[in-house]
Amino acid sequence: MSARFQYTPEDFTGAIPGGRAKGVLDRERMSLAMAGRKNHKKDYATAQLLNYARDSYLERTSRPVYAIAFLLPFIVFYELGTMLINTDVLNQVQVRVVAFVWLQNLLRHLGTGARFAWIAPPMVVVVILIGLQIASRKQWYFCLGDYTPMVFECVSLAVPLILLSLLFNSPPVNSDNVSRADIAGPPVVTCAAQQSGCSPAGEAAVPGHAGAQSTPRRSLMADVVTGVGAGIYEELVFRLILICVLMMVFQDLIGMGHQNAVVLSILISAALFSAHHHIIWVDGQLGRSAPFSWSEFGFRTLAGIYFAILFAFRGFGITAGTHAFYDIIATAVNALFFAR
Repeated sequence: MSARFQYTPEDFTGAIPGGRAKGVLDRERMSLAMAGRKNHKKDYATAQLLNYARDSYLERTSRPVYAIAFLLPFIVFYELGTMLINTDVLNQVQVRVVAFVWLQNLLRHLGTGARFAWIAPPMVVVVILIGLQIASRKQWYFCLGDYTPMVFECVSLAVPLILLSLLFNSPPVNSDNVSRADIAGPPVVTCAAQQSGCSPAGEAAVPGHAGAQSTPRRSLMADVVTGVGAGIYEELVFRLILICVLMMVFQDLIGMGHQNAVVLSILISAALFSAHHHIIWVDGQLGRSAPFSWSEFGFRTLAGIYFAILFAFRGFGITAGTHAFYDIIATAVNALFFAR
């Protein structure tokens, strides 16, 4: 007597066709169920905290390979802008993003020569993202049609921060004793810690703040260049690297619960992100990037939390792009509406 081993709907409703032993069929059912779960997992890709439908816009743009393709023009713009625009020749002062300088110094200590000083930090960004792409096992293609929607998404996500900065740093509406000149910084605070190469005693200065009056006024383009660089390298240091390191310390070494480790890592990284816009450590010296203000410190801490949440849900590319576009918009708004 022979039996046909062909699956029918009855196989999943309890009937045993062909005289099959129940134990054998149960094992096959379990195998099919496990295979179904695996296939179901493949239908969705994890973008940090959320599962997006496979090959949807949200899933594609959260991939590390998309971050590389999306941020490559920003990286090139910052590199060329730093060399050709923000130079001693044009501004009598060289201003660099502090996070970029940190990476440069670290790579020099690791043996990178002076010839590769400018190309090494962007190579670190690309190598880290390639490693994350390999680990994610996601598809490698990039759809060029997604680039423009990503730009609009970043700009849209930057607008709430612009409004929040105006809320934190604008003077009271009915205050007659407070003038624009009395405000420590511009109404829209940028999130770009900068180091001035010729500042005295290694002190850094940021234009638009009280501590920057000793340095020559830089061009609007120079501020845009440093804003783009801050979006890339500050997000690399404070979100992609620092949050991951803090999670390893709190969750793997200390044994803290996952949820508590996430919350604590976000809060600490946001506070350090905000503090480094006031006090910086570059080339073995402490410097002041901007006079301390509780309103600015509070805003940048909230901005750090905002970027961390964005990083968790949308990945590195969108987060860095949002940070860069925020600095660009903030610089433009200050120049157009709040210039002194």
